[in-house]
Order: sequence, then structure tokens, then C-alpha cells
Amino acid sequence: VKAVGLDPRNDFNVDRILTKKDVQNLIQLCVTRLLDTTNPSLSTIKMQVYFDLNYANRAELLSEQHRVLEGRLALVVRDITDSRPRVQEETENVYQKIVSYVLLSSGLGSPTDIEVVREVTAALQSVFPQTEMITFISLSKKNKEQQLKKLAMLVTGIRLYNKERGKGGSSIDDLPAILNEAIPSATRTVDEGLNTCHMLAHRYTALLESMQEDQHRYTQLSSFKLKEALFNVRQHEAFLCILLSDAITSAQEVEKMNVQFAATMEQLKNTVQNKVSIDTKEVFPLFVALSNLWTGFQDEIRLLSFLTSMTNNLQQFSEIQSQLFPEEVLRSLLEGVTVKSDEERIRETMGTRVNVSDFKNQEWLFPETADNFDQLLIQYHGFCAHAIGVKGLTLPGNPDIGILKHKEKCYVFSSKEAAYVFAQDPDKFIQLNVEKAKEHAELIHLLELRHQFEYLAPYAQARNADICLVKPTTKCDSSTQTDTHILPPTIVTSYEWNEWELRRKAIKLANLRRKLTRAMQTDLSHVRRENSTQVYLPKDVSTQTKRDSSSNVPRPQVFLEGLRGGSSPTTHMVKVDLTRAVDET
Repeated sequence: VKAVGLDPRNDFNVDRILTKKDVQNLIQLCVTRLLDTTNPSLSTIKMQVYFDLNYANRAELLSEQHRVLEGRLALVVRDITDSRPRVQEETENVYQKIVSYVLLSSGLGSPTDIEVVREVTAALQSVFPQTEMITFISLSKKNKEQQLKKLAMLVTGIRLYNKERGKGGSSIDDLPAILNEAIPSATRTVDEGLNTCHMLAHRYTALLESMQEDQHRYTQLSSFKLKEALFNVRQHEAFLCILLSDAITSAQEVEKMNVQFAATMEQLKNTVQNKVSIDTKEVFPLFVALSNLWTGFQDEIRLLSFLTSMTNNLQQFSEIQSQLFPEEVLRSLLEGVTVKSDEERIRETMGTRVNVSDFKNQEWLFPETADNFDQLLIQYHGFCAHAIGVKGLTLPGNPDIGILKHKEKCYVFSSKEAAYVFAQDPDKFIQLNVEKAKEHAELIHLLELRHQFEYLAPYAQARNADICLVKPTTKCDSSTQTDTHILPPTIVTSYEWNEWELRRKAIKLANLRRKLTRAMQTDLSHVRRENSTQVYLPKDVSTQTKRDSSSNVPRPQVFLEGLRGGSSPTTHMVKVDLTRAVDET
């Protein structure tokens, strides 16, 4: 309905109420377009709707996959966390449920395979024996859920390690090997689709250009819907480029995870080395790392399956190309026509550049004058802004010619002449492109013009079931912010205009001159609080004399003889002074 209402050839006015005749005419036009299976325009719109409804980027897709997995396991988790076993048999039942949860969350093997169940049970008992069930039951619900996730990762890591050593794991698929084969295959499929799109786009473009140059060719080819077919191919090409980019990203992630997985496994082997007892702090983080890497491999498998499905499903919207233009018909139409590829068109215009001095009021960007030149957001999906509205062609733009920046938007061109013509009156050609998009509604999505057509919306009035297409008042949320002080502040915080405040500060300073701070510490208070005392540090004062002098006193040497007595009754003591004179020392 929007596409029919937009098309100016149908004469629908968006500002007036539709009459019953207009409504019938609108319905008839819509039904006619929906039933026209030979029009590539309808297939293009169907392709755009399918891609918008089904495509999701890596983060969104993985988040949705994890949410679905958690939803499937929610019932098992609830049974485990809400159970309150009282006897041994009930405890064993809860333990078996934990085994089932670990097996289902890892996705390694079938729950109906007895060998797989035994392998999981043995791995679980090595890290979580049944004797610890009493402690597990006493945990809160949140802690139980965290414990379950940790146990699932540990068991997965143990099983992967055992598979590497050849002790089990027969039910575990070799995901790295599968991915190493599947990703190149998927990339080749997308590349083949892109090559087909490129070839058809180049042929259709050459035919359309020949129609504009030769009136006879125009009469011959006017019955063919070449423009609609070109837009269909270009849209298919754009979607395949998105899928190819995702496939390349997936290949890079797989290559990185292969290196990490091999390094972690080697580190785990070196840590274990046939030891009887191992510290859990050393090996548990390695088991968890193995589990996380394997989950990454599983995510890449899901992503690859999604990309393959999207690629195959998009193909159905381009089948009309082979119906309208069989290979024999195309070859006959292309006789005497030179087909140029996008790369050849760009090479032909290399070296031709806009002369900025020819435009006083226009801003042109070039690789050497613009920052992040390759990351500029180019309008119209990188197609020539002049050729769309004037010729109705999607020619690749060459940024080296020059990028015109007009009203904060960037435009590229297929030739220097097209750039000069467009720059004379950009608004005019922009409006021409909008009008062309109204005639071909599929261009709104292909050229990323959705923001220019947001105003058109069906609106049912309450009275008499009258129908109108209204153009509501444009509304938006906006905000502005102004700096309070543009210049740096020059406020002196110590300034006071109040005399009484100055007087109060002067009295306070005068009183402080006569104050002395003292601190004391007792045996009872020294452990309760910290005390400190601040003093002026003493000055270092020293004097220097003119000369250094010293004196040396002789050591006295006095000997006494006869103190022990002798044969005579009286004691005769003899004192001998052998001390040297002062002047002799």
C-alpha cells in the first residue's frame, strides 16, 4: 500500500482524504502488483522483507541461541534447585537429574546413549561425588544454579581432555575439523552467488546504457523490465556481501579458537602428566577454558548453519532472472554491446579528479585531506548520486574522483562530469533520486532512503470509515547545552566584601598568635587513638675554630715493693716512680 501510494504515476495525494473510488483504485493497484509474478520489483521487495525479518548479526543471533538453550533447560534446573530430598533414594534421583542437566547443556552426545550417560556420570563423580549432595542441597537457589553451570563446564572439559587422550568421547564430533571444511564451502557458495550477481548487473547496466544511446535499441528493449531486474540483482548482491562478511568473521574466529584450544590442551597435558593427585586450582580453570572454547565452536556451527540457510533462501528471490532473461536471450541482446565491470569503470576514471577551485561554496573530500576517508558514510549505498535520478542506473561511485559533502552528507560519482553536474544543484538531483525511489519502491531499501519516507503511514479516521494517507507533523526529541562559563574562572576565593567578616578573621588570627597546642598520651589512651604533635624543626648550627690543638699526658707508672713482708717483723715498703716527665712525651 505504501509503495502504491508513493508512486506519483498513481496520482494519490497524501494530504487529502481518499474517496471510495480512490480506495477501490488503491486496492485494485495493490492486488495487480501482488499478482504480477513477472515483475522483478515484487521479488526484490519480498527479498528485502525476508532479510529484514530473518537476518541477525553475530551478537544478536548468539544471544538468541543461548536464550533458547536456557529456556529448554529451565525445567530441569527448576526440578534440581527446588528439590528437597529427605531419603537416600530421593538424593540419588536429584543426582541423576544433575547428570542429565550436564549432558544436555554441553550438547556432547545423546541422553539416550547409555555409554554417554556413564561417561558423564564418571566425569561428574570425579569433581562432584554424591557425598557432597548434602552441601549442595543446603545452598540457595541462585548458588545452586551457579554450581550447576560450573559443574557442566568442568565435566565438558574433562570429557574433551579424555577424548584427546583416547579414553572415551566417541560421541563427541570433531567440530574444529567440521568447521575447517564447512566454512570454505559456505564462502565459496556465497562467492559464486556474488559472481553471478556481478555478471548480471554488468550485463543489465550495459543494455540500459545502450538503450539511452540508441533509439532503436530503446524501442527493442523497452518491453523488458531491465531496471527492475538490475535493482533486484543489486539488492541480492548487497545482501550476499553482508553474509560473506559474516562468514569471513566466522572463519577468523574459528582460526583464533583453534590456536587457543590447542594451547590450552597442551598446557593441561603438561599439568596432569599421569599424576595421581592434582591441585584443583591448577586444572579446573583449564577445564573451564576448554569448555568455553568448545561452546565457541558450537556457536560457530550454528552461525554457519544460519548463514547457509539465508544464502539458499535468498536465491529463490532471484529465480525470476532466469525466467525473464534466459542465457540465449541475453546473448542475443548483448550482441554489439560492450559489457564493463564495476572494476573496469572505476579504473577508467582513476586519475580524473574534481578541481576544488571550480566550486567556491562546496566542500570536497579526498583521501589525503580527510581523516578516516575509507570509513565515511556514503549515501545511496556507494552508487553514483547523479546516475540514479537522471539515468535510473546504479553505477558504482569512485571516491578518488572526490566526495561531495553537502549538508553533512557525502556523495560519490561515477565520473568527473557527473560530479560537476550534480554539484551545480545538489538539492535538485537529490529530489530526483527521491522521485525515482517513489516510482521504484525497492530503491528505498537498496539506497537506504528509509529516513526520507517515514512520514507516509496509513491512518484510519474514526468517522464513517473514511481512509486517508496523512502527513503528520514531524516531531523529535532534542536537547542543547550551553557552557556556563566559557572563559576560565578568575574568582578569588579569599576575597571578602563584608567588613564584619574581615574583622572576625583578624580577631581569629590575633588569638591564634597567643595559642599553643599541646598533646599528651597515657598508657590507657595510646592504643585507642592516634595523637600527633607539630613543632618547628631545630636549626642546624655549627662553629669553626681557627686551629685544632690537643695534649697528651704521660701514663703514670708507680711500683711498690715489700708489701708482702719479709723475715723481719716490720714491713719496709719501697716506692719506685717510673713515670716519665711531661716534656719527654
